[in-house]
Amino acid sequence: MIILAVESSCDETSVAVVKDGKEVLSNVVNSQIDIHKKFGGVVPEIASRNHIINMTYVFKEAIKKANITHDDIDLVAVTHGPGLIGSLLVGINAASAYALSYDKPLIGIHHLKGHIYAANIDNDLKFPLIALLVSGGHTELIYMEDHGKYEILGETLDDAVGEAYDKVARMLDLGYPGGPIIDALAEKGKDTYNLTRPYLDKDEYMFSFSGIKSAVNNIIYHANRKGEEINKANLACSFQEAVIDVLIYKLKLAVKNYNVDNIVIAGGVAANKRLRQRVFKEIEGKNIIIPKMEYCTDNAAMIGAAAYYEYKKRGASKDYLIKGSSQLDL
Repeated sequence: MIILAVESSCDETSVAVVKDGKEVLSNVVNSQIDIHKKFGGVVPEIASRNHIINMTYVFKEAIKKANITHDDIDLVAVTHGPGLIGSLLVGINAASAYALSYDKPLIGIHHLKGHIYAANIDNDLKFPLIALLVSGGHTELIYMEDHGKYEILGETLDDAVGEAYDKVARMLDLGYPGGPIIDALAEKGKDTYNLTRPYLDKDEYMFSFSGIKSAVNNIIYHANRKGEEINKANLACSFQEAVIDVLIYKLKLAVKNYNVDNIVIAGGVAANKRLRQRVFKEIEGKNIIIPKMEYCTDNAAMIGAAAYYEYKKRGASKDYLIKGSSQLDL
């Protein structure tokens, strides 16, 4: 099955061609990072307008790179949520128009399912598993008994982990996006600042990162009032170690309580070098899968990978209207 997939949930315009949920024939990603840097974050209206500008080009490039014709495509898949409403609408309308024009079945895919199945592109998901999804908009622990079976164990009560990275980077005047900048700077520093580790109830799987973010803000505020210099490398390191302490603690708790041997870590923050180092060092004897860097951030290949298994589960539609909600259990 050859699937044409579209992803436009935030600020990446991406179209990919994926065969049988595994073989990526093309994966074109047009990033808007340089556009949004000046604002210190993604501006939804600007993101959606640039999706409109880029979408047709990205479609053509993906099909060209895959070396296929329109007749070769068996299914069209598109992210239908969650994400920025305007950005999602551009992708959904483009995918729907393409499916209608070429009489192809159409399926809507949950964005987070895509992140999980990004790990299946170069590996094979083994069940049952615990997935830790960490990105700019999401932080969740999910239990999967099999393909298409999702149970949300816990999620963030406030900031997503990637959002916290961006906000702390802004506080330190480091630039955007904050994740890779802090990750690189933290390598040069030491964990010298006493930042809280908000485990909340230690027997629960919920996350909270606003306290760590506020603690960083307080350190900077009081240092400025006293005329003291902030060691940005040390503060970046302290922040990152606190965040990763929480992520690993909750992940290990879920793995222990559900007695699983398989772990997936996915989403944009899964590209974090320090997180990868510590996970493999501190969680022993488990099968840990983290997607390649190119599949961690938003991309259409992961949507095509998820669509193959989703189609086998529930089929697709030819009314060219994305129905249902963006709830993960659908």
